[in-house]
Amino acid sequence: MKAIAQQFNRFDPDLIFDYAFTDKEYAKQFEQMEMIKSLTSIFTGLAILISCLGLYALVAFLTEQREKEIGIRKVLGASEVSLWKLLCTEYLWLTLIGFLVAAPLAYLLMETWLNDYVYRISISWTVFALTGLTALGIT
Repeated sequence: MKAIAQQFNRFDPDLIFDYAFTDKEYAKQFEQMEMIKSLTSIFTGLAILISCLGLYALVAFLTEQREKEIGIRKVLGASEVSLWKLLCTEYLWLTLIGFLVAAPLAYLLMETWLNDYVYRISISWTVFALTGLTALGIT
């Protein structure tokens, strides 16, 4: 580096020889993105945990309110599967409606965000399908 600095100063002694390695510059640029990724992962996990707890409380509350109906259905011969289907169908529909509202918004926001990059990926429909199935599975 001293030899390069001497050559640099020989051509223009008024300028200060300042150098940086490319890998360090790239690391600085992506440091903020890595922090955003970490924070997003943490808050996503917390949001999923809180929503699961809320959904569990809602199901427990509504099941307790429908206790007589469930008892009558069991006496009349309803199976465990049909009772489970009765209780879960409403929540699965609500999750599906929420996904259908959120997916186009997420697509538009991601496209807008990715347009800031020169080299970028295109968002595939499989990402949304996997996300929707995961949401239904969690529900």
